[in-house]
Amino acid sequence: MSLLTLSNVSYYYNNSETPAVADVSCSFDPGKLYAIVGPSGSGKSTLLSMMAGLDRPAEGSIAFDGQNLENLDMDQYRRESISMIFQAFQLFPLLTVLENVCYPMELCNVKPAEARPRAKKLLESVGIKQEQMKRFPAHLSGGEQQRVAIARSLATGAKLILADEPTGNLDVANSKNVMDILHSLAHNQGYCIIVVTHDMEIAKAADIVFRMKDGVLTQMP
Repeated sequence: MSLLTLSNVSYYYNNSETPAVADVSCSFDPGKLYAIVGPSGSGKSTLLSMMAGLDRPAEGSIAFDGQNLENLDMDQYRRESISMIFQAFQLFPLLTVLENVCYPMELCNVKPAEARPRAKKLLESVGIKQEQMKRFPAHLSGGEQQRVAIARSLATGAKLILADEPTGNLDVANSKNVMDILHSLAHNQGYCIIVVTHDMEIAKAADIVFRMKDGVLTQMP
């Protein structure tokens, strides 16, 4: 069974007659890494926003694990069922690396005594060392900050990860490292990972690639 299913989804900006997302139907399965490619303004980030429950489709429906998002508590869905990774990392600057990863667990009522060892294991799994866990994000490189962001996305146990241009601020070597981590999470731990990117080189790491143009989504051969 697919983890996320979109059925004839459309979205319009400011009552425009031209859809930003046009009649999109697709599904996403656990254990796979997906990429959605397309130029700026093609609608791919809007599509990701609807998957995250931040925007609602004007037409069509989105289902998570067989349940229509319209019938779910959106705060709980965003807190427990999905995680997001951003181009700009979006780490809390006044929290240490370890505290950044603990934070989403504490939102889910995980006690600090349990959250801290879990956070350490997650950070170690993406290559962050014990000494780095005590630092503030600004004292890490861009590649290290994105690894922390990945660890944080795993903290709640959500099996759907949505990544919006996760390598956009990274050099080639760090971009490859990030995609290798995401690839491993999908194939070895069963995560469903959807990456939005404009970079076809990044998309090559995905199992399935979709192209978005003028709001229309098509699967690439």
